[in-house]
Amino acid sequence: MIRQTLLDTFGFSQFRPGQEPAINSVLAGRSAAAIFPTGSGKSLCYQLPALHLPHLTLVVSPLLALMQDQLQFLERHGIAAGSIDSAQDREQANRVMASARNGELKILMISVERLKNERFRNFIQQVPISLLVIDEAHCISEWGHNFRPDYLKLPAYQKELNIPQVLLLTATATPPVIADMQARFAIAADDVVTTGFYRPNLHLGVEPVATMDKPARLTQWLDARPGEASIVYVTQQKTAEEVAGQLSGQGIEASAYHAGLPHERREAIQQQFMAGQINCIVATIAFGMGIDKSDIRNVVHYDLPKSIENYSQEIGRAGRDGKPSRCLILANRDNLNVLENFVYGDTPELNGIRAVLDDLLAVPASGPDSQGQWEIMLNALSSQSDIRQLPLKTLLVQLELRGIITPRYAYFAEYRFKYLLPAEQLVDRFQGERQQFVQSIVSTSQRARTWCTVDFDTLWQQHNADRGRVIKALDYFQEQGWIEMESKQMTEVYALLDRDFDAQTLAEDLHGYFVMQEQNEIRRIHAMLDLFAANQCLSHSLARHFGDDQAPAHCGHCSVCEGQHQQLPEPPHLPLPDGNRVAAMASTFVERHTALTGSGPGSECLTRFLCGITTPLFTRMKARQIPGFAALQDHPYAQIRALAGNMNVDPGQ
Repeated sequence: MIRQTLLDTFGFSQFRPGQEPAINSVLAGRSAAAIFPTGSGKSLCYQLPALHLPHLTLVVSPLLALMQDQLQFLERHGIAAGSIDSAQDREQANRVMASARNGELKILMISVERLKNERFRNFIQQVPISLLVIDEAHCISEWGHNFRPDYLKLPAYQKELNIPQVLLLTATATPPVIADMQARFAIAADDVVTTGFYRPNLHLGVEPVATMDKPARLTQWLDARPGEASIVYVTQQKTAEEVAGQLSGQGIEASAYHAGLPHERREAIQQQFMAGQINCIVATIAFGMGIDKSDIRNVVHYDLPKSIENYSQEIGRAGRDGKPSRCLILANRDNLNVLENFVYGDTPELNGIRAVLDDLLAVPASGPDSQGQWEIMLNALSSQSDIRQLPLKTLLVQLELRGIITPRYAYFAEYRFKYLLPAEQLVDRFQGERQQFVQSIVSTSQRARTWCTVDFDTLWQQHNADRGRVIKALDYFQEQGWIEMESKQMTEVYALLDRDFDAQTLAEDLHGYFVMQEQNEIRRIHAMLDLFAANQCLSHSLARHFGDDQAPAHCGHCSVCEGQHQQLPEPPHLPLPDGNRVAAMASTFVERHTALTGSGPGSECLTRFLCGITTPLFTRMKARQIPGFAALQDHPYAQIRALAGNMNVDPGQ
């Protein structure tokens, strides 16, 4: 049966390794995990079963590019699929939801954040779902390289939506991550399918090159491979622009690609690369996810990757057609501080964590305005606590895991609409109690020139109109083309389960957790350096990192096997400035910080300023424009933190 579908629908005469057992597990009604290298056909493990399952297959995917690529593939093969994503307008999203509600879709793709949207949850609870697919499933593990706190909620969403089984997909899971994924979704060991990580067609090379020599070496290397599709990975956006400009100046047509470019520009560059109109992309890691281009011959890391897992994922985009391809690292330790600073910047300060806990404890235990609920807007809480949004989400999840809070629901604080037909005609389309209900929405909504803002409090107090019913009604009006609606200010609502905690003790415990995570990430970076500098076969070492013992001990097609092992060049020695000079560099910042917050910066805050690591507070202060910002970014963070700790800017911290 499934082999016939494979041939008739997808045009393949045989399965790739691992696909058939994963598909059989799903069709037998069991949850499963497919852990295959990048480009090995993981997506087929849900695409084919979706055609045989009775209800919808819901796919959670972390990036819009991944969704778009897979949707195009499904469309080419005549499979009814759709997505609901941030790039759509309201009318497009409504069409997709109507198709799913009517049973016309086999596959629906969403981001994990979509499940926090109350309107989407109202909709999806009405749709029977056979299978939940979680792409990039390593994101659920705190031991993974790309942990996303919202992924931790997926097991609860599965139960809430009564989805009988789950399929986890990833290319970069180490043994501890696999065990974590397996435990969270109760997947039997026999239903975890791994195929190994060794790629015999990839030549892995590590070439020690000083920073000043990199542009010439990269040009020389690409010049020897004219017309071949190549990706050059860099760490920072400005480097992407500089390197692309240098290559173009040397006659190698190259385009920069990074998150700072307008969406339309990124789309155009990607399409030109896919079509072969551009052969070389110089990109941050914003490029590559969802790129299904089989003939990429070269992947060059101009800067060090962020981790072994990132490296594996990025080189996995080369040679998907099975033909020989080359992966080169122009290696030194010069941008090591930049990689480490990304990590340090995500560790909340102790007083920031305490600010979140104090906000939580300020919730009244009972009463009409609270009922023990904690309502937050992530942007506002991030600004208030000076914690970046990703670690703030992690902090909230840690409070959930400790039994302090539990998520109830999320809603948009503000809904507004404009009439596409006169309000009187809208009301006249209903009769009896429904007409009274619609009239109450019309009469209480505060109208500006064009837009009307829904007043949920007045609707409840004066008309006993439930918020959920109001939103469903507005959705219906929009589906009928009677109004155009907008929503904004996402608010997350938590129930406070335990207020009998000592705020300072818990803050210190949570801060210790983040420091431990910080140390783990720093170790991950240095483990990558050790792998690249070792005198063992690169292919074998890489496979072993992911628990694959089947790779040959000597592949014969890496720089180590070819006898080219060398130590990575150390960064140039930079003398450390004395405390007086550091104090002078930071004096203006200290003054402005004190004026804005009422106290001087702590040592961590001061270190971030000097190392050029932005925070929500720095954005408000326009810290980039303050003299001294990033003045010591080329020095190791730990050294600057030790200096700042001896400055005693604010004795109270």
